[in-house]
Amino acid sequence: MSFRVSHLLFAITLIGCTSTPTQPTQTQQPIVNQTNDSVSEAYFSQNLNELLSQVSQNQEIPLPSLESGFSDAKTIPSIRKLVLPPSGTFKKNWLAYRKRFIEPVRLKAGKAFWEQNQAFLSQIEQDSGVPAEIIVAIIGIETIYGRQTGNFRVKDVLSTLAFSYPETPNKLAREQLFKDQLKDLILMCWAEAGGRLPSKYSTQGVNATRFNACLNQNSSYAGAIGLPQFMPSSIRSFAVDGDGDGQIDLRQSPKDAIASVANFMKKHGWQPGMPISFPVQANGINAAKELANGEPQLKFTVQELIDKGILTKKQGDLQSGGVEPQSKAFIVDLPYPDKEGMDQVQYFVGLNNFLTIVQYNRSYFYAQSVAEFAEALGYKNQSVVPVDTPMKTNYSKTSTEKSKSKKTHSKKNGKPS
Repeated sequence: MSFRVSHLLFAITLIGCTSTPTQPTQTQQPIVNQTNDSVSEAYFSQNLNELLSQVSQNQEIPLPSLESGFSDAKTIPSIRKLVLPPSGTFKKNWLAYRKRFIEPVRLKAGKAFWEQNQAFLSQIEQDSGVPAEIIVAIIGIETIYGRQTGNFRVKDVLSTLAFSYPETPNKLAREQLFKDQLKDLILMCWAEAGGRLPSKYSTQGVNATRFNACLNQNSSYAGAIGLPQFMPSSIRSFAVDGDGDGQIDLRQSPKDAIASVANFMKKHGWQPGMPISFPVQANGINAAKELANGEPQLKFTVQELIDKGILTKKQGDLQSGGVEPQSKAFIVDLPYPDKEGMDQVQYFVGLNNFLTIVQYNRSYFYAQSVAEFAEALGYKNQSVVPVDTPMKTNYSKTSTEKSKSKKTHSKKNGKPS
């Protein structure tokens, strides 16, 4: 889970390639649906070979090396089901989502992880400005500190989703995204194995065993890798060598994972010392509802939200902590069904740092869970816009659970979610 996509609905910020998508013809379309027959496998192999040839030509990597690395690549039919959007009857449930991730096992593991890496976390926080609690919360929610990093070979995952994505309205766009991720995986593994780019068609200095091991490493069903669940493009763009051993290993090195998460957040605009979100005032819920549209964009100023009654301020407090009247914000809406099955929504005002977390995994549920996990670890999300009602979250019992104030969408670190 850069584009973390838990996490497939996000075209990770995590991303970029310029090749043109391969668009199947109408006669080929039914073949993609027949994932288990020989014709479909031939179609898969043909398209994979074309991509390998393209990478070989553009990056001057010997084609035999690529063909060898992908000689046993295969489609994984179960993944095609995992990436399907939820059914029309599915109801988003913030309370259930929160309960899944902010729970005793993860919190206990988070405290242990922090204690084990306390000195390094303090150093990274000082260098990057990203709070240690935020870093620990992200890694905890993503993989419980490496306990759940996925059971699929990453080359199989990305090949399947690049050339056999299920029939959805955004099929072509999603296939192109995963083709780009597959290319990034190849370039990442080639560099990790000691190869240069472009390589001038030479294998000199390349460790073939290491190249193949990189292609075969485990990932999530969306192709996210390691403790922080970075997609290949995010690894290439944002991962760093935290432990100073000359390599980047997000699977085995907690320091590499910690430093990489901090670098991702910093590069995506984390503002040190600024809060993440504010709870919406009880008498401002109707106004917040009108402004909530599910789009993670900083659209409103803090002053505008104060004027609408969504936030309040006490004289002289507004400019403390760096938040000013013209600071930008947006409305975060977290839907859930109540005990009677009626649709309810909890509202927050998301600031720049909330949006930064959304860049890691494009989900309001995810971002708010990171914020609350971090607060459970001691992070002070001090509101510089004081609220009139006691809606600040108590993390043994959430404000959602204590006040039934009345939509989120997903995606990953640059990571598909």
